Amino acid sequence: MSSATPAYRRLSVEERRRQLLDAALALFAHRTPEDVSLDDVAEQAGVSRPLVYRYFPGGKQQLYEAALRSAAEELQQCFEEPHEGPLLRRFSSALDRYLAFVDQHDAGFSALLQGGSVVETSRTTAIVDGVRRAAADNILSHLEVTSPGPRLRMTVRMWITAVEAASLIWLDEDKQPPAIELRDWLVEQFVAVLSVTARRDPQTDELVRVLAEDV
Repeated sequence: MSSATPAYRRLSVEERRRQLLDAALALFAHRTPEDVSLDDVAEQAGVSRPLVYRYFPGGKQQLYEAALRSAAEELQQCFEEPHEGPLLRRFSSALDRYLAFVDQHDAGFSALLQGGSVVETSRTTAIVDGVRRAAADNILSHLEVTSPGPRLRMTVRMWITAVEAASLIWLDEDKQPPAIELRDWLVEQFVAVLSVTARRDPQTDELVRVLAEDV
């Protein structure tokens, strides 16, 4: 009696697309988009090049944008934290997830989310900007601010930019200091920049008082 052969299961359209995006993200995690070809993606996914084109007829540009959008959605989820417990602890948890994402994507983090690529377009820039806006909205939501003034909005956006820059430098420095130390430092920086803004902005001053009570 012959042994049963496992039944072959054809992937659904969504499953196949997800497989190709995962393969592309795995490659972009360690190489810039310029260094990744459709043949590389096909080999990584274990499929043929024509199959990649079937799902992404726009070629590498379309695949890159789709992979970028997928990574952006994952990054946005990093900032989604339950509105429970001390505020700074919530920010620490969000940063833990953010830095884990940076660590996982390693050298490709810049190419994926910071631009500087020959395949960068207004659409890819909009995707990245969407992550920053979502992060800012999430932070303001946790601060329970529905109508932030210009100084507070600028402060939050400046801190998000600082987090991105610190992440890139962290990768250049062989991920030193340890992620947990970088996280704590970034949280402390957030409180520091808020404190500076509080000297000129009553709205931010009130937030700093709340944070001081919430530690």
